Amino acid sequence: MNVDAILQETTVSRRRRKLNAMTDGLGFGGAYDETISRIQGQGGEKARLGMAALMWISHSERPLKVGELCEALGVEIESADLDADNVPSTGTLLTCCQGLVTVDREASTVRLIHFTVEEYLRDHPQLFSTAHSTMAEICLSYLNSQQVKALSASPSPDLSGTPFLEYSSLYWGIHAKKDFSNCAKQLALKLFADYENHVSTAILLKVARPGYFPVDFDKPSLFTRLHCAAFFGIVEIVASLEAAECCGINQTDCTGSTPLVWAASNGHEEVVNILLGRDNVSPDKPDRSDRTPLIYAAENGHEGVVKMLLGRDDISPDNRGMWGRTPLWSAAYYGQEGVVKILAGQDNVNHDRADINGRTPLWGAGQNGHEGVVRILLRRDDVNPDKLDIYGQTPLWGAAESGHEGVVALLLERDDVDPDKADTNGRTPLWSAGQNGHEGVVGILLSRGDINPNKQDIDGRTPLCCAAKNGHAEVVKMLLGRDDVSPDKPDNDAETPLLWAALNGHGGVVEMLLGRGATSPDGANHEGQTTLWCAAENGHEGVVKILLQRHDVNPDKADINGRTPLSCAAWNGHEEVVNILLVQGDLSPDKPDIHGQTPLFCAAVKGHKGVVQILLGRDDVSPDKSGIYDRTPLWSAAFYGHEGVVRMLLGRNNVDPNKTAETGRTPISCAAENGHEGVVEVLLGRHEVNPNKPDILGLTPLWYAAARDHEGVIALLQTPAPATRSVLSCCAGIIPPTSFDSG
Repeated sequence: MNVDAILQETTVSRRRRKLNAMTDGLGFGGAYDETISRIQGQGGEKARLGMAALMWISHSERPLKVGELCEALGVEIESADLDADNVPSTGTLLTCCQGLVTVDREASTVRLIHFTVEEYLRDHPQLFSTAHSTMAEICLSYLNSQQVKALSASPSPDLSGTPFLEYSSLYWGIHAKKDFSNCAKQLALKLFADYENHVSTAILLKVARPGYFPVDFDKPSLFTRLHCAAFFGIVEIVASLEAAECCGINQTDCTGSTPLVWAASNGHEEVVNILLGRDNVSPDKPDRSDRTPLIYAAENGHEGVVKMLLGRDDISPDNRGMWGRTPLWSAAYYGQEGVVKILAGQDNVNHDRADINGRTPLWGAGQNGHEGVVRILLRRDDVNPDKLDIYGQTPLWGAAESGHEGVVALLLERDDVDPDKADTNGRTPLWSAGQNGHEGVVGILLSRGDINPNKQDIDGRTPLCCAAKNGHAEVVKMLLGRDDVSPDKPDNDAETPLLWAALNGHGGVVEMLLGRGATSPDGANHEGQTTLWCAAENGHEGVVKILLQRHDVNPDKADINGRTPLSCAAWNGHEEVVNILLVQGDLSPDKPDIHGQTPLFCAAVKGHKGVVQILLGRDDVSPDKSGIYDRTPLWSAAFYGHEGVVRMLLGRNNVDPNKTAETGRTPISCAAENGHEGVVEVLLGRHEVNPNKPDILGLTPLWYAAARDHEGVIALLQTPAPATRSVLSCCAGIIPPTSFDSG
C-alpha cells in the first residue's frame, strides 16, 4: 500500500474509496510510519501542528468541531492571553496532517480519514506519551486566559467567540485524571482561585444536572474547588484540599450537592474513600432532589462506591430520594444488576418499597426490560410480583406495555401473577401490548388459556380495536386468528376496529378485517360517520378504493349533519379521493348537508382550486346553489379571498356575480370589506358586477372598504365622480361586524 497513491486523489471521497479498494486495513504499519515521518519532517511549526492535531483527534473525549480544534491548536500553555493570530486556518491544518485528517462537512467535525489510522495511532502510544496531560494543560490555559475569565457566567453565555470553551470546561478534568502533570496541577489551582464565579462552572453544572430542578445561574454557583476536584475524581487535589481543611467538606453547591455526592455519582472510589475518612463528613446528606450519595452511586452502577457507603453505620440504605425512589429502586430501574445484588443482601432494605407512583423496584426493572434484575427480585419472598401501582398497573402490565418479552415470560411463570388484570382504565397487559404493536408479548399472552382477548377498557376499546387503530397489522392478524375474538366489536362511541383502521389509513388492516365475514363495512359511529366517511375525510385514497369495491358500502351515506364522504373530501381538499368517489355512479355530487352546503360550496370556502375544478367539470353540479345564509360558492370564495376559485366560478356562464346573501351583501361587498384586492379587481372585470349595490342596511362595497381603511380596494372601487372624503364622513362611527356568520 502506498499512501502517496491515496494522496494523489483530488477529493476526500476519492481518497476514501482508494483506501478501501486497496486493502482491508491490514498491513498499514509501514505506510503510516512513512506518513508520520513526513509530517514530522516538515519541521518547525508545521510538524508541531500536524502532530498536535492527530493527538487531539485521537484522544479527545468526543469528536471536535473544526473551530474547537483550530482554537485548541492556537493555545500556548500557561499564556495569559489568547492570540487570535495564532489560530491556524482549516486549510493549514489539513495540509500539515498530510492527508490523514478530513472534515466531516455534515457534522462540521474533524476526523481521521480512515479507521486504520486510528488503529495505527492506538498501537503506537509512544507518539503521544503525554497526550492527556498536555490536553489538560491546554484546556486549563484556555480557561485561565484573560478573555475567558472576563466572560459572564450568565444562564446563557455567548460562546460564539470562544469555540473551545465548552470542551475545555467539560473535559479538562477527565484528561487531568488520566495523566496529572505538575503543570496541570498549578494551572488547576489557578483556575480554582475564583472557580465559583467562572463561566466554565455554569457550563459544567448544566451538563451534569440537566432538567432535574431549576438552577439560578445568576446567583453564585457555590461550586467550590473541592466540588470540582471531587466531580472529576482528581485524587491529588482532593487529598491536598482535604489535608489543608480549607474547603467545607459538607458544603453544598447551587444544586444542593456536596463534594461526596459528586464523587459518588461519578464513581470515583479513591476520592470517596478520602472524603469518608473525615470525621465530620455527612455521608447521607441529600442534594436538592433528595438524592443521597448512595442513591447516585446505585443508579449509576458504581458497585465499589456502594460497598464503601454501605459499610458505614451512618448510612440509611433505604432512604427515599426524588419521587420516593430508594437506592434499590434506582439500581433496579437502570438495570444495575451488580448493585441490586449488593442491596438485595441487606437486611435493612425493603425490596418491595414503592415510589410515589406505587411502583416497586420490580416494576421499574420490568418496564425497562432488565431480565437479570427481575430474576434477582423474583427470588425473594418479600417481593410481590403482582403489586399494583396507583394506576392499577402491575409489573406485568409495565413489561407488556414496553414489549419486553423476556420479562413477561419470567413473570408469567409465577402462579401469583394475574395475566389478565386490568388497570384503573380497564386496560389489560394484552390491551397495552396490542396498542403498542408488541407482537412477541401478544403471542405469549394469547398462548395462555386465562386471557380474555375481547376485554374492553373504560372507553369500550378491545385489544383488537387498539391494534387496528395504530396499524399494527401483525398483532391484528394474531388476534383475528382467534375464534373468540370479535372483529366487529364497537367501542363506547360505536367505532369498530374497521372504522379506526380506515380513519388512520391502515389499508392492510382494513383488508384483514374485511376478510372476516362478520365485519359490517358500512356501520356508523354515534356521529353517523361510516368507515368510508372517515377514510375520505382524512384523504386515505387506498382505503377508499378498498371500501368502494364492496357492494355493501354506500358511497353517499351522510353523517348526522348531512355531510357525505364527498363533502368531507372536498372540504379538506383531497382531490384524488374526490376523483375516486365521483367515479361511482350512485352518489350525488351536489348533495347539500343540513346547512345547505354542497361539496362545491365546501371546496370554495376552503379555497381548494383542484377540487373546485373537478366539481365544475360535472354537468350535475350547480355552481351557483345557495347554502347557509343564502351564500353561494362564489360569495364564500370572495369572502375568504380565494382569488383562484373566484376566477374559476366566474368562468361559468350560470354563476351570478351579483347574487346576494340574506343580508343583501354581494360577493364584491365582502371582498371589499376584507381587503381582498385581487378578488375585487377580478369582480370589477365583469361588466355585470354592480360595485355600488347596497346591502339591506344601505351600505355599499366602497363604504365597507373605507370603514376598514383598505386603501387599495378604495382606489379600485372609486370612480372619478365621488370623493373619498364624503364616503369616509358617511361611515364615521359605524363599523359593522366582519365575521363570516354576519353575512
